[in-house]
Amino acid sequence: MNHTPASGGALAIETDAADPVAEAWEQIRGGLRRDCGARTFDGWLRPIALGGFDPACGTVRLELPSQFMADWVQTHFAERLALAWRGMLPAVRHVSVGVGANAQRSAVLADIPAAPEPRLESAEGPEELYAASLEPRYRFETFVVGKANEVAFNAARTLATAENVAFNPLFLHGGTGRGKTHLLHAIGHEFRARRPGAKIIYMSAEKFMVEFVAALRANETIRFKQQLRSADLLMIDDVQFIAGKESTQEEFFHTMNEIISAGRRLVISSDRAPQDLDGIEPRILSRLSWGLVADINAADLELRLNIIIKKLEALPDVKVPQEVVMFLAKRISSNVRELEGALNRIAAYAAMSGRAIDLDFCNEVLANILRANQRRISIDEIQGRVSDHYRIRKAEMTSARRAREVARPRQVAMYLSKQLTPRSLPEIGRRFGGRDHTTVIHAVRQIEKLRQSDAELDADIRLLTRQLES
Repeated sequence: MNHTPASGGALAIETDAADPVAEAWEQIRGGLRRDCGARTFDGWLRPIALGGFDPACGTVRLELPSQFMADWVQTHFAERLALAWRGMLPAVRHVSVGVGANAQRSAVLADIPAAPEPRLESAEGPEELYAASLEPRYRFETFVVGKANEVAFNAARTLATAENVAFNPLFLHGGTGRGKTHLLHAIGHEFRARRPGAKIIYMSAEKFMVEFVAALRANETIRFKQQLRSADLLMIDDVQFIAGKESTQEEFFHTMNEIISAGRRLVISSDRAPQDLDGIEPRILSRLSWGLVADINAADLELRLNIIIKKLEALPDVKVPQEVVMFLAKRISSNVRELEGALNRIAAYAAMSGRAIDLDFCNEVLANILRANQRRISIDEIQGRVSDHYRIRKAEMTSARRAREVARPRQVAMYLSKQLTPRSLPEIGRRFGGRDHTTVIHAVRQIEKLRQSDAELDADIRLLTRQLES
């Protein structure tokens, strides 16, 4: 591959079949599409072009058609891109994203540490490899509070501000896009403001795993442990990603114990409650449940409206009529992240096309998102709704209990999962405690049969279906 400077100092790139950077980028793109879904990928990530690679400084450049899109990619995918490049091509140490080949301003993404090299600790102490890089926008002041998240918000603020807390760790859980990561960054900002010299570490569980494996390979596990266990505040996001990773879980467990025993503060987030996490060691789940467990529920209409209004305050140049605000709040209810993403997409398309934002424009630009939100019902939502209806714990949906008062609601939930979601039978079985697909088939057939003779059960099914589809 030949890399030659282009006009304006940008790097040009000539690709060929043997180009390792181009090959790595194609694999990274494939991974992004698989992990993020077709809609997010097509709307925001597909336009990314590989601009060039400077081997002298180990920097790869990614390019987008507008600064708005470049800023969005930096905000939402910095760490994911950094980890992906590090895993695919160790020669890449930094990633930057800018606008086109001659961008005047580029935003530098998370630096990727070079391949581990032996280092000596200075007199001031070990190098801070994992010092928290916090998103400036994610603060308590910018977090919109409603009934769905007020417990989690108050717990997060207490942990960040109080001299002494009665709980440790704090475990935040909720579905995708409900604000868990926002709260973690807000905790970090507030904790740092009140304790300027404190050592704060924020990382995803995925990064924890990648860095731990890298330390093992480089024979630097002691250094890795010293760095994490000396934190005054350690925050691990999306802990569900270490499920099934035995050696990573072993290190994670001991790190948790060291932090808590030393009186330092620990915050963990996940998409599920501790008792619903599969593939995580019982001793870790017990430790996670030892502190305060706070859930973040789906945002109701009032909260979604307030979120849009708050978001628009940060976009003074974007004029959105009130009818469009109400339209978005009603039609996009799956999660807050998707709602904000829809607003960003409208703003970007309006800026690039010069068109006014109205209902016709929104329907055109958001066609795929709106269509998906018409009938997107999750298995987790079904389990929660059925559990509430039959007054049982949601954890019973994945338990091994066969008592009738538990087994029948579980069968109802399996039946509704088959009727109301596109999930396969094996996937439904896995979400119900790792059950075989034949168990799901039996549940579906059983409920179908009972609906013919049991009017009360049939009424329950109809009611639950209306509630879930409303």
